Amino acid sequence: MAQQQKPTRLLIVDDERDLLNLLKKVLSKKCACEVALTTSSLEALELVRSWKPDVVLTDIIMPDMDGLQLLQSIAAIDATISTIIMTGYGTIEIAVQALKDGAYDFFEKPFDNNKISQVVKRALERTYLLRENLHLQQRLTSTSALTGFVGHSPPLRRTIDLLSRLGQSDATVLIRGESGTGKEVAARTIHAMSKRAEKKMITINCPALPEHILESELFGYCKGAFTGADHDKTGLFLEADGSTIFLDEIADLPLGLQTKLLRVLQEKEIQPLGQTKTFKVDVRVLAATNQDLEAKMAKGEFREDLFYRLNVMTVTLPTLTEIKEDIPLLAQHFLTMYSQEYDREGMEFTPEALQCLMRRQWKGNVRQLQNIINRAVLLSDSRKITPHELTNFEDNGKNGETQSQVPACVYQLPYRQAKEKVIGPFTSSYLRHCLTGSKGNVSAAAKISGMERQAFQRLMRRYQVDADTFRTA
Repeated sequence: MAQQQKPTRLLIVDDERDLLNLLKKVLSKKCACEVALTTSSLEALELVRSWKPDVVLTDIIMPDMDGLQLLQSIAAIDATISTIIMTGYGTIEIAVQALKDGAYDFFEKPFDNNKISQVVKRALERTYLLRENLHLQQRLTSTSALTGFVGHSPPLRRTIDLLSRLGQSDATVLIRGESGTGKEVAARTIHAMSKRAEKKMITINCPALPEHILESELFGYCKGAFTGADHDKTGLFLEADGSTIFLDEIADLPLGLQTKLLRVLQEKEIQPLGQTKTFKVDVRVLAATNQDLEAKMAKGEFREDLFYRLNVMTVTLPTLTEIKEDIPLLAQHFLTMYSQEYDREGMEFTPEALQCLMRRQWKGNVRQLQNIINRAVLLSDSRKITPHELTNFEDNGKNGETQSQVPACVYQLPYRQAKEKVIGPFTSSYLRHCLTGSKGNVSAAAKISGMERQAFQRLMRRYQVDADTFRTA
């Protein structure tokens, strides 16, 4: 979490000493902030540099530098400072120019004390949020892009250090951890830090395919090996020769394939289906599981000799609860990612939202946090993410069913507009997901979606989705 907030500071600039004293008396009490006063714009700039106020409240008619020039100079020193302009000679033109130049608000004298105190409070909050988000962005920038992990907590630093050391060897590694803790990210980190990094890491999800298909995918086959095998197929182990293969959810690997995998680990060779000879392979094996392998061995569901071959080195990833202090960094990372994906730049968390994220339980770990922020960015009707957005758009269904949550403002719109506001972002995201899976092949993407190609293309044109951006060279 960010460091504890320092006392807020307000700088008031005006050439009328009586007005300065009055504003200090009113605002220091109503806004609970420290107040500094000056009758000089030049002195105000020195205070901005040395005293570092959060908000500046300045007159526009000043003897040495007018308020608009002061506004621009303050922004050049610190763009997070919120500046409020006040004048007794205000015109619409001056107000518009001040707002264009970045003023937070504009007041004409005389003004209501309660109203100006409310604006100052909001300006103080704005500055705090700007600085908090800047702080998070700076910490994100300093996070190593090589690891793919976001955070600086001691448990995560120890994990990253272990992964980097394992990257220097060719040892088989078993990556353990709860669902959603980033086991594939850990595997990619090891590969990225290894001498094999120049070649692509091959990844396969073991329970995603039936046993006979998984076997042919891993080891390949020759023409005529079985019905429908009308050509030779190179297996993933041969494809990963000289690189790394990552076997996700290894606990679900069928026993028959466990035996074949053991041979690869022991003999460094594979035998494709229908082939009488073996082929030597230089492949580093990384495996991951969220299950209790020791319990599966006791039940005879996992080979003990394979376990010890895989368990040469073990990495156990920390849960999100164990790296709780990294939640603000992770949240900001996902906020930035989805704001760009959904073209919703400028979104930010309120301090209460970050506190909400810190307080809750995360049974699904980082993946659950990611999903919640994804929904909040997609469905929020404002640029600020509050605790309401983080809880109102969660899946609340029972027995595997989900209830769609939509922003309250949608119900104030005519039906067609409301429907488009909810369905539009989803449809665009869905099209992009299908095209990502098909690597830009529209026919394949349409097949994935269950739609006719022409219907899929109509949606692409409607939501301005370009297939070329998903094609790989």
